[in-house]
Amino acid sequence: MAGHPQPLSPRPGIIAALSVLAVVLAAFGAVLWRAEPGGGPGPADWAALRFTVLQAVLSAVLSVALAIPVARAFARRRFPGRGTLITLLGAPFLLPVIVAILGLLAVFGRSGWLSALLGLAGLPPVQIYGLHGVVLAHVFFNLPLAVRLILQGWQAVPSERFRLAAQLGCGPREVWHLLEWPALRRALPGALAIVFAICLTSFAVALTLGGGPRATTLELAIYQAFRFDFDLGRAAMLSCIQVAVAGVAGLVALSTLPEGGFGAGLDRPVERWDGATPGARIIDALAIAAASLFLILPLAAVIAAGLPGIASLPPPVWRAAGVSVLVALASTVLLLSLALPLAATIAIRRRGWLESIGLLGLTASPLVIGTGLFLLINPLTDPFALALPVTAVVNAVMALPFALRALVPGMQDVLRGYGRLGLSLGMQGAGFWRLVVLPRLRPQIGFAAGLCAALSMGDLGVIALFADPERATLPLQVYRLMGAYRMQSAEAAALLLLVLAFGLFWLCDKGGRSGAEA
Repeated sequence: MAGHPQPLSPRPGIIAALSVLAVVLAAFGAVLWRAEPGGGPGPADWAALRFTVLQAVLSAVLSVALAIPVARAFARRRFPGRGTLITLLGAPFLLPVIVAILGLLAVFGRSGWLSALLGLAGLPPVQIYGLHGVVLAHVFFNLPLAVRLILQGWQAVPSERFRLAAQLGCGPREVWHLLEWPALRRALPGALAIVFAICLTSFAVALTLGGGPRATTLELAIYQAFRFDFDLGRAAMLSCIQVAVAGVAGLVALSTLPEGGFGAGLDRPVERWDGATPGARIIDALAIAAASLFLILPLAAVIAAGLPGIASLPPPVWRAAGVSVLVALASTVLLLSLALPLAATIAIRRRGWLESIGLLGLTASPLVIGTGLFLLINPLTDPFALALPVTAVVNAVMALPFALRALVPGMQDVLRGYGRLGLSLGMQGAGFWRLVVLPRLRPQIGFAAGLCAALSMGDLGVIALFADPERATLPLQVYRLMGAYRMQSAEAAALLLLVLAFGLFWLCDKGGRSGAEA
């Protein structure tokens, strides 16, 4: 596709990519410039690195391992409400971190539902703080993502392959070895690397569930170095280590990805004769039920705990909610202005460096980017006055990898199907965007916008460094209420945050799908 004339210019996408790269490099350069030379990592830094890698490895392995039977069950079963359930199980990925933590505490905490059941049996309550609490929260967030990635890999196997296997008399074991395992082997490296990279840069989970110095991640160590010590040298060194570890994970995933596939099919509905036995039905039902309970119970706990206090929330919480909505909308507008031209250029040229820049949000520390921008702004004006715009910029960069994943395949299909026709009609540039690209990509654009808005609503990262009480976002306000042991107000504010995050996602996603062309 890169060798043919295209109705869209790659220049805007290159400018967008260079803008993202400039922001990240300028921020990181500012941190290095202000850093004082010193020694290498100390014992505490090595401990943070070990804990970061350990919890990321455990989180990735457990998330993917638990996702395999759930994704297999969804791949083999067709039942009423299946699509709705798959969508609902994806909710934790959009869930604000601070809300999910409150839900997990309500279910798995010392005073939670599980501890109450154990108490009835005379057993001690659950201790959620520490390594196991961090891993539990990461599995909660990333299990749905792993299920979707693995399910996509299995759904890529044409139905004709399963039909041929049934005609040849292949049983469940043969179907696994010939069809399911090759597809799973293609999906596993990417799923493991993505979850691993996400867990490497996790901040709010370690901040709230770490339970002490023994459970300090690199991201939390960076926050402590900036916020409490203002030790830019140590923070810059830890940031380099974090980016290197995440980059190695991505390279390993790419190098171990098998080539080849199952070829094209006729897009017929997939029928899975290998899952027709009663034992297979029971196993699949148990897998879906267990995953549903694990992911939905914390949401139900947040709703149940927050409803009584929603009407009595103090005014600062409502002000913080308005601030969060404004930041989320600004992040979404900025994201689309970067992601759309960048997706078009990637679809046209397929250059690896453009895709690598788009993936910086998975490896770069948002705290380092925010602090670097703070240092750049400080000589010119009051950086605290620009805390919210800086937060919006960082949130857009962090959401860019997920937006590109949604937009690039659709952009490739549009250019492949309508590019030459547009050129033959003299339709290029803005006209092709307005008449062809935007109408046909409305569902993907709506999904990307909703994803960015929801993730931005729930972000507790950059704003934790620089915000004052008048500019606090809603997640920061919830965290402050938790720190002040005002749990009833915190639970009500968390419910408000949950409603706003999912409301913004629903509005954007619904707006993209409403009246959209196929």
